[in-house]
Parts: sequence; C-alpha cells; structure tokens
Amino acid sequence: MKHNVLPVRLKNFLDELSLAQRSMMVSFVIIAAGVVGIGFWVGEQIEVGVVNRIGATAALYVDSVVSQQLQELSQSSTILPEHLQALDQLLHETALGQQIVVFKVWDKTGRVVYSTISDTIGQTFPIGERLQLSLDGTVVARISELDEDENLPEKKIWPQLLEIYMPVRLRGTDQVIAAVEFYQITDDLDREIKAAQMRSWLVIGGVMLVMYLLLAAFAKWASDTIARQQVALNAQVDNLILLLNQNKELDERVRRAAAKVATLNERILRRIGAELHDGPAQDMSLAALRLGHVIGRKTQEEVTTEEQLTGVQKLLQHAIKDIRGIASGLSLPQLQELSLAETIVRAVRTHERRSGTKVTLIMDDPPEQAGTLPLKITVYRLIQEALNNAFRHAGGVGQQVEVSVTNPYLNVEVSDQGPGFDIKNVVHEEMHLGVEGMQERVESLGGQFRILSGTGQGTKVQVRLSLDGVEGIEYE
Repeated sequence: MKHNVLPVRLKNFLDELSLAQRSMMVSFVIIAAGVVGIGFWVGEQIEVGVVNRIGATAALYVDSVVSQQLQELSQSSTILPEHLQALDQLLHETALGQQIVVFKVWDKTGRVVYSTISDTIGQTFPIGERLQLSLDGTVVARISELDEDENLPEKKIWPQLLEIYMPVRLRGTDQVIAAVEFYQITDDLDREIKAAQMRSWLVIGGVMLVMYLLLAAFAKWASDTIARQQVALNAQVDNLILLLNQNKELDERVRRAAAKVATLNERILRRIGAELHDGPAQDMSLAALRLGHVIGRKTQEEVTTEEQLTGVQKLLQHAIKDIRGIASGLSLPQLQELSLAETIVRAVRTHERRSGTKVTLIMDDPPEQAGTLPLKITVYRLIQEALNNAFRHAGGVGQQVEVSVTNPYLNVEVSDQGPGFDIKNVVHEEMHLGVEGMQERVESLGGQFRILSGTGQGTKVQVRLSLDGVEGIEYE
C-alpha cells in the first residue's frame, strides 16, 4: 500500500503545478544533472592535468639528475658502486629525496636493479602496462592504489601514492636503456586538485545558475503568454458556442415555422378548394342546368339561338370540370390519421385514378412512428407534383416511385422514361414553378432536392429527408 501512495501524491502534486512551474522543475532537474555531470568530468580532467603536469616536471628533474648515474645499464645489468652511492645520497640528502618516498630502477627485462626498499632489489616482476609504456619511451603519471604485486611493501604504509614512470635514455640518443619508477605522497597534490576542482565547481555552478534564471524568466514569459492566449481562446470558444446555440435555436424556430406554414398552407388550399367547389362550381352547374332547360323548350325560330346556347353550355361544363379538378387537387386527403407508408400509397393511387396511367411503386416499410404531419404533407405534394409533371411532359411513360429508408433518412425518387429535358435551360414556366415549389417544400424541412435529366434520358426527381430532424443531409 505504501508503494502506491507516493506515486499518487506525486501525481497530485504535479497536477496542481502550473505549466511554468512544471517546466521550471524539469529544467532544474536537467540543469542540476548537467552541472553534476560536467562538474565531475571537469574534476577528472583537472586531476589528470595536475597529475600529468607534476609528473612531467618531476620526470624532467629526475632525468636531468638521475639518468647520468644509470648509463652503464646499456651494457650491464648492474649499477656501479659509486653510482649506487650517488643515488643513495641524492635520495636521502636532497630536496628531491624528501619528496620521493619510493624509488625504483627497472631494466628492460622487468628486474628491479635498484630500490629504496632493499627487499625488492634483484626481483623480477611481470612487465605491466605502465612499465612497458615507460620502456617504450613515454612518461606515465597517475595516482595509484598500489594494487600491483611489486607494491605490496608500499601498500602496508600508504593507501595511495602519486606514481610516475619515466624512461632512461642513453646519453645523446633516443635509446631507452631502463625505466625509473618513483612515488610521491599525494597530500599536497590532493589539496591542489581539490582547490582547482572547487574553483571549477563554482564557475560551472554560477554559469548554470545564470542559465537557469534566464530560462525561468523565459518560461514565465511564455507561460503568461500562453495563459493570456488560452483565456482569449476560451472566450472565443464560448462566443462561438453561444453563436452556434443561437443559430441552432433560430434554425429550429425556422423549421417549426416552416412546418406550421406548410400545414397552414394546406388548410388554406383546402378552404380555397372547398370554396371553389361549393361556390363558383355550384353556380356554374346551376347555370348550365338552366341552359339545358331553355334549350329543351326551343322553337323553330330559336335554332340559331340553340346553337349558341349549346356552345355556352359546353364551355360552362368544361369550366366546371376544371374548377372541380382544381378544387380536388388543392385539397389533401386527411393525412393526420394515415401512416407515412399509407400517405405514399394514397398519393400514387390518386394519381393513377385521375390520369388513367400506371405507376410502379417500390417501397421499403418506413418505421411506424416516423412521419410527422409536415413530413407527410411534403412527401404527398412532392409525389403528386412530380407524377403530374411526368404525365404532362412525358405522357406517363415508365412512371415509377421508389421509396427507401436508410436511417435516419427517407429517400424518395420519382422517375419517368419520357423525352427528358436540359436542366440548365428550363424555360417552361409551369415546369419551372413546379420544380421550385417541390424544392422549397423539401428544403424547408432541411432536406436535399435534386433533378437528374437530359434530352432522351427521362427524368428523375430525388429527395432525401430526415426522419428525426437531423441536419446536414448530403448526396454523395
């Protein structure tokens, strides 16, 4: 349980921080890691540099003093007694000897030919890497932990020493005839290294602190800028959401108003149809009836008058038929009680009965709950007008109504196999008004309307309406 508490608390703590605070925390960790890494690297380089400098200085001094006492090693494996005495005096009575705690001379076979530790004189040891480098002519200096076999006596006294190997060359040539190994105590060296490292740490820390402060200032400026922009963006988003909600509300109002207008329009048309049927049509029917009575009581002298009255009677009868047809077309059947499928069937069968033509009906079963009154009115009027156009302009050839449902859409297609027409050049006023009326009805409910036709290709009226009021209907 305790293992899970810390990550949760850390996460909660980080979540409470601002973007600038989190950025600065991450920056601090990165900079601190960089300071530590660079500091250790610089410290190591300082240590290496100081050791190499001291080693080079000491080697130069030893070479100038000691190498002349070892020249016989080019031809012999031993050092002359007078040279041994000179070495002892040099290492015990001079300032150089006070700094050197161990001094060894190696021949090229790995044998100790001279040492301040007498027990190691004459012993042969494996030639290590640093001794080999020295015998090859290179000065090698390092702080040694005294882990080699030949350093066991020194290890008992000192934990570590400055170890320096230097080659001994035959005078006047580059030929290496032996190698000198000597050790110095590291107390002064440690103080010098630590002082140099401390100065480097202070410089690096100061530079990194300045960088961190500059970065902190930049992060705060960037965070404040982002915060201001975020506030402005949130305000714009809120305004946009408000506008979208207002537009949606206005659109809903327009839709509801359009539906009410469509319903009201049908009521007005029904009333006009009833007025035409019960008013002028009845009067004209009575006038035609009376003309018939007059014509039936004609005299011989009234033959000419009879012919004229007969013509008037025919005109009246034709007008009565037209008015009743108009009245019947204006009035819709009672769609409120019909389902959407029944409304579609009623529109098709009514057209067949009036025109005496055949219409092929292909229909999926719409959902029972689908079909508000405005939707049923629009579908009925669309099929009625499209079939009337097919009858008038295509002679009713190949009339077909196809209805399908792809939720949430109702697809209606009314087609014929007539001569068709060029949609871009619709000049027939009656057809133009009919197309505009169908399109206006469909689009008032948020649907999509289009006509496909061409000379000799027949005509298709395609409509897509939403069953649930979803907007954004598009044909592919």
